[in-house]
Amino acid sequence: MARVIAWTRAASDSFLGRKIAFALRRFGLRSLKGRPVDVESLGARMRLYPDGNVCEKRVLFTPQYFDAKERELLAARIGEGFCFIDVGANIGAYSLFVAAKAGPRARILAVEPQPEIFARLTYNIGQNPFGTVKAIACALADKSGELTLFLDPANKGESSVRILRSSSATSVRVPATTLLALVQGEGYERIDAIKLDVEGAEDLILEPFLRDAPEALWPGFIIVEDSRTRWQSDLAGLLVAKGYRLVAQTRLNLVYERGAA
Repeated sequence: MARVIAWTRAASDSFLGRKIAFALRRFGLRSLKGRPVDVESLGARMRLYPDGNVCEKRVLFTPQYFDAKERELLAARIGEGFCFIDVGANIGAYSLFVAAKAGPRARILAVEPQPEIFARLTYNIGQNPFGTVKAIACALADKSGELTLFLDPANKGESSVRILRSSSATSVRVPATTLLALVQGEGYERIDAIKLDVEGAEDLILEPFLRDAPEALWPGFIIVEDSRTRWQSDLAGLLVAKGYRLVAQTRLNLVYERGAA
């Protein structure tokens, strides 16, 4: 298995390289039969369960393809005392990637509402010496309280407060708060960057935040899952109206920066 992981990670970004890597990844998944792997990825130690969670599969076997452009842009902006919020943190890939680069004065919030995935997140945080990542077990929405979180059993990392398309989706009740209440409660005075991957509910989080939060708290850099077909409001238009510029669009995400030239 170590050799398979090494081969998939060494694959190039060419069409042939990806084809070979994905074939080897399928072989690795079958061979693991649901077992986890303790490994280093994206600069951090993690225990990954790649069967049933697309994020963990990508981070284990092919981290070089995991949001490569987004991470490149994010890494270029990381500085001393970097403040980062990871909404829909899953098993901590983004949070730990930032922690590995940001140094001991960083502040990182990893927000994950799904109980099983939150347990994996906290385990992964504990395997590293960073001391800058705080995990928060709640959902973010447009109001505080309790809400229903819909889960896709075929992809445990895919959960949303909006109904999923999967016919086999299950649900769980989880605590919820707003992004503004969260950052004020944690004493944040600024947000250098935020990533939101919440399966179509990104507008439910960002729209009220940009309406109610003081401008000093508006994130300088935003990575948001491209869910424009599922958003109930024009979040992309709102971001532009608030002074953000689209600096990158990938297969999965939109990347915005405030005041970018």
